[in-house]
Amino acid sequence: MTAPDRKPFLYVVVCAAGIAAGVGELIAAAQERDWEVGVIATPVAMGGFFDSAAVEARTGRPVRSAWRSPSDPRPFPPPDAVVVAPATFNTVNKWAAGFADTLVVGTLCEAAGLGVPIAVLPCVADALAAHPAYRDSLVRLRGMGVRFGEPYSGMPDERGVRAEFPWTSALDLLETG
Repeated sequence: MTAPDRKPFLYVVVCAAGIAAGVGELIAAAQERDWEVGVIATPVAMGGFFDSAAVEARTGRPVRSAWRSPSDPRPFPPPDAVVVAPATFNTVNKWAAGFADTLVVGTLCEAAGLGVPIAVLPCVADALAAHPAYRDSLVRLRGMGVRFGEPYSGMPDERGVRAEFPWTSALDLLETG
């Protein structure tokens, strides 16, 4: 529950998909809707999938991707909500299975267990989305109350046009849930 003297805090979880470079659009939209934002990224996403320095400048907080030491202070308050965008095949499956081997997946498992509202914008190729493990993971996570946006494969349509990634729809999912 948000204290009356602070803005609600949103964790934005970024996975390693090419579309991650646009995460600033989500952060800006969240801030316009009066959220304070902290970003947690998969270790692979930190390898150049988005501009972490720009994200840190925008949020005023470090981008997290690794566990902190027990003596280190918590850099973010507890989340009032979480957005996972883009959410990859690997992260969705590990999360649904409860494999908390990274800060991202551990955070998602904990947030779900605490009942924190979570919105997910999947970015998964059609061939991977057809895999039975992925379909089972979606069923499990939906059963846990996780809210999913429309699937996004990142593939161009028959005219060669790639659809825009629906960054702000994640915030809409949180508001309508």
